[in-house]
Amino acid sequence: MSEPRKVILITGSSSGIGAALALRAASAGYNVVVNYNSNAAGGESVAAQCRELGAEAVCVRGDIASDQDCRNLVQQAEDNFGRLDSLVNNAGTTLFCPHSDLDGLHAEDFQRLYQVNTIGAFQMIRAAVPLLKQQGGTIVNVASIAGLRGVGSSLAYACSKAAMLALNLSMARELGPEIRVNAVCPGMVEGEWLQEGLGEEVYDLVKAHYEGKASTGQVMNCETVAENVWFFVNAAPNVTGEHLILDGGATLPY
Repeated sequence: MSEPRKVILITGSSSGIGAALALRAASAGYNVVVNYNSNAAGGESVAAQCRELGAEAVCVRGDIASDQDCRNLVQQAEDNFGRLDSLVNNAGTTLFCPHSDLDGLHAEDFQRLYQVNTIGAFQMIRAAVPLLKQQGGTIVNVASIAGLRGVGSSLAYACSKAAMLALNLSMARELGPEIRVNAVCPGMVEGEWLQEGLGEEVYDLVKAHYEGKASTGQVMNCETVAENVWFFVNAAPNVTGEHLILDGGATLPY
């Protein structure tokens, strides 16, 4: 009898990094819980592509800012597949405001970004822990270089991702040995999300700037970030509490 397929739940997987990871997991023999908040067509398309790769996949709407939605996502994994092996906290949000513009941010901005980027990740972890412990599972948090360097789309975003990294450390300590918890910290990731946020002209300037700083001469894309998340999903049993900087060497110390 063949081994049952492992199951991965990826928040925010209707496009971008999450979608790339869903396809990577499906191609490696995992069944997939695809999550979207507003992009139903994207979520259903990703789930269909996973099925074409031989996986079973379900597409579930859920806003991770809602604790009930988080619990429902995990319940869907259990109801459809009877298990959960990996949770990837990929869903996130931001706003664009120069760090120097202190009057451009309000308490509500911080609260909205923390509710998704930090509290949402915590709620997903809390909901998933009982099921993950049954398998000896893994959690990967998609943080950001912003949380380490105090840079990025806004101060509120950087702070929310720094808090996510604190969550990563605490959960790695407390959930072991049954569950391993790690994070990736992408720098600039080329693609539509950042193009829309920055506008085409600024996006091209920022991309050229980061390519000039990167020792590889490249910024990340959704597929390369997904590949490094996949590394942590399948890393050795003693790898936990780590974060991996993914910026092509742009922030290497001199």
